[in-house]
Amino acid sequence: MISDFDHGSPAPCPHTFNMAAHVLRHAAILADKTALELLGPDGAERWSYARLCKAILGTGTGLLRARLAPGDRLLLRLGNDVDFPIAYLGAIAVGLIPVPTSSQLTAPEVAEIIRVIRPAAILQSPGIACPDTEIAVISQPALHAMHDLPAAPYDMGDPERLAYILFTSGTSGRPRAVAHAHRAIWARQMMVEGWYGLRADDRLLHAGAFNWSYTLGTGLMDPWAIGATALIPAPGTGLGDLPDLLQRHEASIFAAAPGVYRKFLRPGARFDLPELRHGLSAGEKLSDTIRKHWNAATGRMIYEAYGMSECSTFISGSPAHPAPPGTLGRPQMGRRVAILGPDGPVPIGDEGSIAIHRSDPGLMLGYLDAPDETAARMQGNWFLTGDQGVMHESGDITYLGRADDMMNAGGYRVSPLEVEAVLNTCAGIHQSAVTDIEVKTDMRLIMAFYTADAPLSQDALNSHMRAQLAPYKCPRAYYHVTNLPTGPNGKILRRTLRPIYESLNAET
Repeated sequence: MISDFDHGSPAPCPHTFNMAAHVLRHAAILADKTALELLGPDGAERWSYARLCKAILGTGTGLLRARLAPGDRLLLRLGNDVDFPIAYLGAIAVGLIPVPTSSQLTAPEVAEIIRVIRPAAILQSPGIACPDTEIAVISQPALHAMHDLPAAPYDMGDPERLAYILFTSGTSGRPRAVAHAHRAIWARQMMVEGWYGLRADDRLLHAGAFNWSYTLGTGLMDPWAIGATALIPAPGTGLGDLPDLLQRHEASIFAAAPGVYRKFLRPGARFDLPELRHGLSAGEKLSDTIRKHWNAATGRMIYEAYGMSECSTFISGSPAHPAPPGTLGRPQMGRRVAILGPDGPVPIGDEGSIAIHRSDPGLMLGYLDAPDETAARMQGNWFLTGDQGVMHESGDITYLGRADDMMNAGGYRVSPLEVEAVLNTCAGIHQSAVTDIEVKTDMRLIMAFYTADAPLSQDALNSHMRAQLAPYKCPRAYYHVTNLPTGPNGKILRRTLRPIYESLNAET
């Protein structure tokens, strides 16, 4: 038996399709139902399906009146508020190509994104970093004014055409632009039973920011696509407030990255959540410790999913098919997943690279304007994730870790090369290496190691990094060393940095 699990073919996507139209397909018949509740300390701001749809399609009209045309790229530099998904779906509705980006990015990082995507316009909120540019900028007040414009018609067309672009850190050290088709939202239906157990009467609370792709998909678009209600905590909500929000707003499903669970779960904690059916986790590997503490605190299960920016999630446990202990679960219905060696799928029980078949409707179109990079991730008809795993006879997959040196910072994949490239420009540093290190159970932090004539100021290093990189990419500490560990060919051995970290901390 070989490690090639074919879980059937998904229903074909309609020949004429629009991603935003699919997300809002129930809006007319659910006009008065609450689509979104923004949960603040004094209550909730409610958006009905009618109000949400009007704002989205009015935004589409406004963007077209701003002399944008289908196929134009639109850079989103918006904050953590409801403007983000409205602008995102409004752009897609009329055939524009939104490029959502983290509000934490610095102006130099955004400048590189602009160079790559060549946007026709930028949507920008006050206080969100963006370099000086001659590109047209649409302000947040102008965006608000679009909500009341007449509804734009949907731009229907080939589901294979480009719908949106995401950026993810690549192993090359520079962020990659991941191009997705309109059909990507159609593929997400396989998560409804294969992971979420989501129903139209559910109230799903997602703990992430509006402008994170995990929140956009799991927290907003997927609930809206089946007519459920999305709950999002207001900006500034403390993680310790989440159990109270879950109870007061009668959430039936909770979704978050493992780091969020870790920060509000404590041994011995108990939460009275009578409406909650289960939790969902994605973004990084869920530890058994978090799973145990959640179960003890709530009496409920957490269902984990594995995926990536290039294909969202495609392996998971679910209420209908819980993952056996120690595994991620199995490929969702309609997915085909294999564990590959150099010559193709390996025997069941052997280690290899987790791969998904190129026919998957959720798989990216490719890296934007980078056919060689796209081809490098393919092995025949398989897309290589870069992560290692083992498939069992049941089809369930055990995750064995990353095949490369990619780091995970609170659910964000971060390339060590990107961080090192900035650190190496700091005056006085000869060479650097970074890696994520488990500093205590279930907590991984990015740590930096560098060679220099003498130790440098931690504050100066931190200021240098934060001026050029988003905070989640910046190391938490910097260690001066005499030499960095390298192999025979001179390549830095990042996986051997942990003993150095342990030695240096033992000395202090």
